[in-house]
Amino acid sequence: MGWFKRLSEGIQTSTTQKKEAPDGLWQQCRGCGKTNTVKELSNNYLKCPDCNHHVRIGSFDYFNLLFDGRYKELFKSIFSYNFLDFEDVKSYDERLESANEKTTLNDALTVAIGKIKRKPIIIAAMDFAFIGGSMGSVVGEKISQAVDYAIKNKTPLMIISKSGGARMMESAFSLMQMAKTSVKLAELSREGIPYFSFLTDPTTGGVTASFAMLGDLNFAEPNALIGFAGPRVIKETIKKDLPEGFQRSEFLLEHGFLDFIVDRQELKDKIGDLLHFFSKS
Repeated sequence: MGWFKRLSEGIQTSTTQKKEAPDGLWQQCRGCGKTNTVKELSNNYLKCPDCNHHVRIGSFDYFNLLFDGRYKELFKSIFSYNFLDFEDVKSYDERLESANEKTTLNDALTVAIGKIKRKPIIIAAMDFAFIGGSMGSVVGEKISQAVDYAIKNKTPLMIISKSGGARMMESAFSLMQMAKTSVKLAELSREGIPYFSFLTDPTTGGVTASFAMLGDLNFAEPNALIGFAGPRVIKETIKKDLPEGFQRSEFLLEHGFLDFIVDRQELKDKIGDLLHFFSKS
């Protein structure tokens, strides 16, 4: 397990992992439609300078943003494989291979340990670019091992969720991860070790119905889509128009499902404050 080091301030990945933001010199904002240079976005924490829309970023981008320089990736040797011989338009093996080539990731969740404001923390971050951030057996196993590591080392845990839900190619095994991760987080709670759940766009399906909503503190990026079923499915089911901003961070905060919303630019300072607070409690 190697150590990684942020080369300079801001979100700059020092590995070969691709960002979830498109390559190229320009990018059109999905929030306001304005075109910005990738450099402008990078200098602004990968947020639109005009409307503050938070561009989807990957796990290593969050690690480089949050950790104090160096960090160590954990559980790198865990891989998904097609144990059900699943095949639809193409086989699950082909989908895994394609996702790996696209992202250089082993699966939809990466775990690392480092320090934020000189306080140790384990961060498990999801990547939407890997099969929609879907939760399969590897995601559940990595979270399980992260909890064990946190208990053994008395270290707080933070999970950054960004997922379309359970991975259909693993059938009931993907749904079993909801129970598995919930039980492991209960163990962490009994040990009195803090668990912070950070929800980003999108956090949906079985992830929302399990570990994403079980934090000692649940908080989110601005305007993140958070829910179980998507708004289109809900609207078609109940045959009614949905409230404005339904399933967005601000709506959930207003209705008591979140503790607070934090801008990406302020995230490191906020986590640092939480770690110092919980270390004294």
